[in-house]
Amino acid sequence: MRLNCSGIFADKGNHINGIENFWNQAKRHLRRFNGIRKESFYWFLKECEWRFSEGNHQQLLRQLKYWVKLARH
Repeated sequence: MRLNCSGIFADKGNHINGIENFWNQAKRHLRRFNGIRKESFYWFLKECEWRFSEGNHQQLLRQLKYWVKLARH
């Protein structure tokens, strides 16, 4: 995924470089799984989001339990 960098470079604290950095890290992390089922992709991407935001393990466990609870409803 490439962003059009010819216009606005930052909008409300979201910078193109930060977005591209997240996707580069996510792709690098997900590559090691040799493919992910469509049904699981959301959860793998959420893990990448958490890792990018530098949460700790207790926060991750709490967040995962919350997401699983939401998915069941």
